[in-house]
This record gives sequence, C-alpha cells and structure tokens, in this order.
Amino acid sequence: MKAARTLRKLQHPQTLIGYVRQFLTPQVWKQAREAVPKKRRNPRWDLQPLVLVMMAMTWAAGDSQAEKFEKARGFYVACHRARKRPGKTLQGFQKALGRVPLCQLRALAAGVRQEIHARLGSRRLVDGFEPMGCDGSRIECPRAAELERRLGKAGKNDSAPTVWLTAFVHLPTGLLWSWRLGPGTAAEQVHLRFLLSTLSPQAMIVCDAAYMGFELVGAILRSHRSFLFRMSSRVDLYTLEKVDLKDWTEGPVLYWPKFAQRKGLAPIQCRLIRVPAKAKAKTKGKAKSAVKRDVWLLTDVLDPARLSVATAAKFYRWRWRNEGLFRTYKRTINKLKLSGRTVRQVHREAELSLLATQILLAHADLTLRSETTATTGGPIISPRKVLIEIRREIETATKPKVKSYRERLTGCRADERKQTTPKATREWPRRKPHKAPKPPVLHTLTEEQKILLNHHMGAVG
Repeated sequence: MKAARTLRKLQHPQTLIGYVRQFLTPQVWKQAREAVPKKRRNPRWDLQPLVLVMMAMTWAAGDSQAEKFEKARGFYVACHRARKRPGKTLQGFQKALGRVPLCQLRALAAGVRQEIHARLGSRRLVDGFEPMGCDGSRIECPRAAELERRLGKAGKNDSAPTVWLTAFVHLPTGLLWSWRLGPGTAAEQVHLRFLLSTLSPQAMIVCDAAYMGFELVGAILRSHRSFLFRMSSRVDLYTLEKVDLKDWTEGPVLYWPKFAQRKGLAPIQCRLIRVPAKAKAKTKGKAKSAVKRDVWLLTDVLDPARLSVATAAKFYRWRWRNEGLFRTYKRTINKLKLSGRTVRQVHREAELSLLATQILLAHADLTLRSETTATTGGPIISPRKVLIEIRREIETATKPKVKSYRERLTGCRADERKQTTPKATREWPRRKPHKAPKPPVLHTLTEEQKILLNHHMGAVG
C-alpha cells in the first residue's frame, strides 16, 4: 500500500484534480481536521467538499454565485463519484462554510505551504537567500449593514467597507506564500510580524519604505531572519564620522531613532546601500518623461560578500511581483470585490479564494519549471492562460477530451517579451501621482551618543 502511494506521488498528474491532490494531500487534510475537535457526525457538508467546491467557485466563470456553485458542485461530483454527494443548495453551502473555524482553514493553508516548500527544494534560494516580498492591498466588500458596522471606514467618506490583505510572495517565482486578513484600517506592520513564523530562516524580507519601523526591524532580527527595506527621508540614521550622501555608495550605519535612545534601547547595526538611478525613460505621446531617483536600501547583512549591491538591487526590483500577485487575484481571479455579506462569510471566502490562487500559480509554475531551471528568470506562467484551461476542465469534467489537462498546461507559458515602453503612459484621473521617496537623513553621533553607544556595546560584550 505504501509503495503504491509512493508510485502515485512520482507520477505526473493528467487532470486538474490530480494536481490539486499534490498539495491537498491526505496528510494536509488530516492536519486541518486535527486543528479543531470534531463535534458533528456525518454532516451534509464535510470539510473536503466545502473547500474543493469553494476553490472551484473561485476558478469558475459565471455571472452569479449560484451559477458558479452549480458548476463547482458538478465538478466535485464528477471527480468524486464514489463519495457521498454534498448538499444541493447555495444557501446550505454558505451556512456550512460559515461554521468552519478559521483556524482549520489556516492549518490547511499551512499544509499547502509545506508542500510548496518541499517541491521548490533548492530552487527557492537565490544567492543564499530566500527573497520574500511583503505588501498589502484593500479588497472591497458589499455595503451590508454588518460589514459597514464591523469593518468601518478605511478610505474616503461614504466609501464601501474593505478588508486589508497583507501577503508574502516568493519573489524568484512570484508564488503566493502566506497571508493575513484584517479590517481595512489594519496595520500592515502588525500583519508582517504575525507572518514571520511562516518564513524559513533563510528568508530575506523585502519591503518598501512604508514598512520601516524600529520595533518591526527588531522583531525580524529576533526571529533570525534578514531584511531589505527601502529608505525615505522619514528615517534618521547615524554614522561615527561625518559623511556626505552625494559620495555614498554603501557602508555601515546605525538605526537608532530618538525614542529608542530615550528608552535606553541599543541601536541596530545596519548597512546602507545606494542603487544609482538609470537614465530618464522616454515616453511617447503627451506623457512626461519619468524622473528617476536613486534607490536607498537598508539591510542587516553587513558583509558585502554575502549580499552585493547588485544582488540587493535585483531583490528590490523583484518586489514589483507583489503587485503582480494582487493584479492576478483582483483582476484575473476577479476578486476585486468579495461577495460575502457577513464578516464570517467574507473571511472564509477570502481565505479559500487566496488558497485557490496559491494552488493555481503553484501547480502550473512547478510543472513548467524544471528542477534544473534557475528561478532568476521570474514567473514563467501566464495566470490568465492557466485559469482558462482550469475553467475548460471544470465545464467539461464529464466529457471526453482530445488532450489531457497536463498537455494543455504546457501552452500556458508567459509571453517572453522585453518591456520597452513605460507601464503608465498617462496620468489617470483621481489617482495621486507617485512620488519617489527622498534619501534618508544621515546624522553624526555626538559625544554623548558615542558614550551611550559604548555603554550598549559593553553590555552586549
């Protein structure tokens, strides 16, 4: 029996449900079931059909939730003919989904993450680090009374209630790694601290200037992980001797805010890296040429041999793949607005739709990216093409096919073309123009600060 299971693992799946079972393995289901004690016996909707139908609803095409439910339920029944039939109504499905504890869904996501980690293997590392980008985005919700009361306002007056999503993305591949949800007013730095446990010790956390904070940096270092943050003029750094930013390339600095000095906290030794700006980008039409600025990065990796300027610039350039993940989730998967009308429904819909997005990207990328292929090339799949093939598989689950799902999946590679024109060709109305962060402020340590620094260094020694 064990040999048969091992053989099935080594074989390449030929169907969509076969690929899903690569990540939602029996061990992952067991891990999720053990997260909560079993209370009800033989429910009409068990955990497995609930999750699989909700994932299929995320992928399926349809004008309404009822239409998507019919397609998703039919796909589940076609793939599990020998199992008990789940409920037939959308209302019953939604009630059963609302009873699933969130801790059970998070245990399921943790199991899928472990499967992705194992299948990536050494490909998850680049130059000795595992680059992980973190960013956040708001997802709009219906204007239901409960959602307006409990989620509050996070944007302009009379804006719809929103959910804040903070997500980690494996930057070399662009795969969704882990996430956390909260109200639209949630603090993304707090979310990042909760997600630290989902990262490996080799993780290099790459963020923009909005995430910079003394407490957050301290939490990352205490978790024995590295960081690479973009700097802005809101950050004060210290050097032992007076230096000029115009001549700066890279070097050691101290991150020591004034409130930390007043509290008697020790400074954090960091390395400030300057990535020179490229030439101005020429645009067509009426759009003005974009002004390029130097990018200033701060990291805890002090040795340039471990993290060179070129590698740091490459990691931060990859951070744009966070935005690509949000575009895939909101536009391709069509989750620009959630459909749940209660907080329970919204959270469970978001958790399972994110899990469906993660499996969509992971199964296609790991199939088309061979073990010998380097991850420095970035994402190699087109999420839109993969979604089209998934929808075809859902709608023709009971019909014979000329080509298997695996054969059709090989045609879902991303178009290999080089970007030669700016992504934004004109200024869109109601959108604030982007302003690049200014360089950080460098201070020279005073004699009193040097004495306090020696006191901290002596205490550490």
